[in-house]
Amino acid sequence: MRHARRLDGIPPTIFAEMSALAVRTGSVNLGQGFPDSDGPPEVIEEAIAALRGGRNQYAPGIGVPELRTAIARHQQRHYGIELDPDRQVAVTTGCTEGIAAALLGLVDPGDEVVVLEPYYDSYLAMIGFAGGVRRPVPLRAPSFRLDPDELRAAVGPRTSLILLNSPHNPTGSVLTREELEAVAAVAQENDLIVVTDEVYEHLTFDGRRHVPIATLPGMFERTLTLSSAGKSYSFTGWKVGWATGPADLVAALVGAKQWLTFTSGAPLQPAVAAALDECPDFPAKLARSLEERRDRLAAGLTAAGLSPYTPEGTYFTTTDITDLGWANGREFCLALPERAGVVAVPMAAFYDHPDGDGRHLVRWAFCKDEPVIDEAVRRLAAADLSA
Repeated sequence: MRHARRLDGIPPTIFAEMSALAVRTGSVNLGQGFPDSDGPPEVIEEAIAALRGGRNQYAPGIGVPELRTAIARHQQRHYGIELDPDRQVAVTTGCTEGIAAALLGLVDPGDEVVVLEPYYDSYLAMIGFAGGVRRPVPLRAPSFRLDPDELRAAVGPRTSLILLNSPHNPTGSVLTREELEAVAAVAQENDLIVVTDEVYEHLTFDGRRHVPIATLPGMFERTLTLSSAGKSYSFTGWKVGWATGPADLVAALVGAKQWLTFTSGAPLQPAVAAALDECPDFPAKLARSLEERRDRLAAGLTAAGLSPYTPEGTYFTTTDITDLGWANGREFCLALPERAGVVAVPMAAFYDHPDGDGRHLVRWAFCKDEPVIDEAVRRLAAADLSA
């Protein structure tokens, strides 16, 4: 195969592989994190109205004004962050493009990027595309907590940026204020930029609350915050995200983004604005439903001999398959469709070293409708899952 050297060492995304496996085998897909049910119907109606109303040509590169204003209101309402929607807000094609544009706009070749491991797989790809060098800081099972000493040890003279993710995919950990304060101290002591992926900001459980690191003292001016409507409003296919922060960091992101998609989803942007302004309670209701589904799947996994770690947020729970005798999670996940008619994702795909800390971990998505979870649980209970 012919390809550029920048693709060396960057495998195809695990989500495409496992979702294709689910389709091919007719399995219940608990791998890729997309819900079975759409978000608020009135938001869909707003998108239809925009389509019929002629909003089908290019939107401004930084996003339509009503969405940028709605995003600014969202940040003020939830976190007390005041933003200029014309200079400190930009709309992206989902948070995935936001991550790409942020790294391309802020990382020079040879710069080191500190990242929590395990990490969402696009982080690896985009750090590499930007010419950066990743410096992973492990979140270790079973607690998946951040060790401040390991964070400090990862920072060197070439470090320019910390890429943060909380609530954290794939572990489901929600960083505490104390952990965020440790990140803030390291960032300020070493004059580092923080890019923070907060797409699961509203999907936290058991009374926990997400704290944006930009709200900590001295952090707004060095933090670029990324999020989207995909997870909070169950419109993952719309790919409407945003970046907020100081004008210079937003401008750096836009400087790269203009050569990626430039703009996208013109009729979807006013619909997302309506979601933020007119359906502010939807994410909290969704979080309560997800908490119930988390517990439903956890009970089924436990009954099948797969003791899950309890996530504090996101769509995902994790199990260790060591006691079942498998050499690694990838072998388990490739055998699972034939054994049980279910698909999950091997956590090793989110680690630098597939034979390291994550080799025996498997991620399961509980953002599915209850009958789908029940069917997956039924299939797992009937299967022999041992190696």
